Amino acid sequence: MSDEVDRLIEAWQHERPDLDVAPMGVLSRVSRLARHLDRARSQAFAAHELETWEFDVLSALRRSGAPYRLSPGRLLRETLVTSGTMTNRVDRLADRGLVERLPDPHDRRGVQVQLTPAGRAAVDAALEALLASEHALLAELGPDDSRRLADLLRVLVTPFDT
Repeated sequence: MSDEVDRLIEAWQHERPDLDVAPMGVLSRVSRLARHLDRARSQAFAAHELETWEFDVLSALRRSGAPYRLSPGRLLRETLVTSGTMTNRVDRLADRGLVERLPDPHDRRGVQVQLTPAGRAAVDAALEALLASEHALLAELGPDDSRRLADLLRVLVTPFDT
């Protein structure tokens, strides 16, 4: 079986035999797969009237467990955005009734952001659609190959997560 990346590599090997183009075999495929995943994510979220950034915030709250509440600072760490961006995002999600701001019981000056029942329903439905798309993207791999690929990718990604 051959793909477009194989053709690109062959062309580069012909034109630049002095270079080792082997990394393209992995990273060009990862890049192409990422584009397909981005499209699948966008479609899954759009089907539930969510933008990708909305899903990111709602899913951070949902993953936190009941009562699905986090401080804005924790949301920043979970979603890797600036405080100004997070304030804007929480405002927009609150306007849609997907989250609400509550007083922080441990800090009278602080607030916490909590998922509403509508927010929980939206993020749960979008997650189900996303997972269906992701299963389809990985359908050609068996469970063992999928686990092995996840382990190998973890080795590559971990240095960026620190």
